[in-house]
Amino acid sequence: MDRKKVGKKLRKLRGFRPIKEVTDAIGISASALSMYERGERTPCDKVKVKLAEYYKVPVTIFFN
Repeated sequence: MDRKKVGKKLRKLRGFRPIKEVTDAIGISASALSMYERGERTPCDKVKVKLAEYYKVPVTIFFN
């Protein structure tokens, strides 16, 4: 999995939503989401599922 690609997808999915809105909804820190979006870290499977549910997309989006 390419962290940079995942980061770009996450940033696009978030759109104009504030980071805090997303992180409060899924229970992760703002710094973690920011690192995921910059491609510095890869979310664990549990977080991928939460993100997919929040954005209403299939979890496979993180693997394509």
